[in-house]
Amino acid sequence: MKRPYFTIIVVAYNPGEDLDKTIGSIRKQSFKNYRIIIKDGGSTDGSLERAAALFGIEGTGASSDGRCHIIKGKDHGIYDAMNIAINALKKLDEQEENISRPGFVYFLNCGDVFSGPDVLQKVYECITRNERVKGTTLPYIYYGDIFEMQTMQRVSSVPKIDDFACYRNVPSHQACFYDERLMLRYPFDTVWKVRADYEHFLRCFYVEKAQTEYMKLLIADYEGGGFSETCENRKISENERQQIIHLYLSRKKIQKYDLIRLLTLASLRTKIAQNPKTAGIYNKLKSFVYNKRS
Repeated sequence: MKRPYFTIIVVAYNPGEDLDKTIGSIRKQSFKNYRIIIKDGGSTDGSLERAAALFGIEGTGASSDGRCHIIKGKDHGIYDAMNIAINALKKLDEQEENISRPGFVYFLNCGDVFSGPDVLQKVYECITRNERVKGTTLPYIYYGDIFEMQTMQRVSSVPKIDDFACYRNVPSHQACFYDERLMLRYPFDTVWKVRADYEHFLRCFYVEKAQTEYMKLLIADYEGGGFSETCENRKISENERQQIIHLYLSRKKIQKYDLIRLLTLASLRTKIAQNPKTAGIYNKLKSFVYNKRS
């Protein structure tokens, strides 16, 4: 079997109908050269059985066409579950043809959906166009924008990844397509409870020298209110961010960016961005600034 162009990883644990919604949005994609890896932590709500039935899978295993692979078993949290799925991807790659061309890995959380049926097609066109123009063999992270369902607003990603972007505003993982080499060599570091995806992005950028390419595309509708957004985890998130950034940026740069953050009222801007009544104005201004920068 040839390696699919996209591998979409979905992590689940008693997600109810959210898994149906997420899988449904994947199956509606017009671009069909993909596979799905569902890592389930031991759901008992019937959601996994419904997903398996869609692909004709008995229990765990793979569909006859290789389009869907289901892994069920205990894990130690969301990032450990993602790593288990990545390890399964590695084993699949060893069995497949077309190994000279790396695929791209995308994570879609239960409850989140692709923003339209042509998202994968448009991302594929952006990637292949960029490869023709630049002809590089370096690993890439391609990313776009997300639609936040809680505020009903499009959230634009920063168009250029630099030190300041890494300090405060890397794209969410629902916006990112990773060259799978970046995932297979360096999975998520589970020492980070809430910010392992942030640390992973910075490690790819600074250590692996991954190239980044902004696609002005709406990738996913983000449900919000998930793991990282509880009151307790928001505090942990900021604490971990402070620790992680010191791994990759100099103290002098961090002090400079801390001052900029303070002077630009970052805490207030976050509250404005999260309020459904004010998020629209904020995101329009943010998009305007980003368009000017790009």
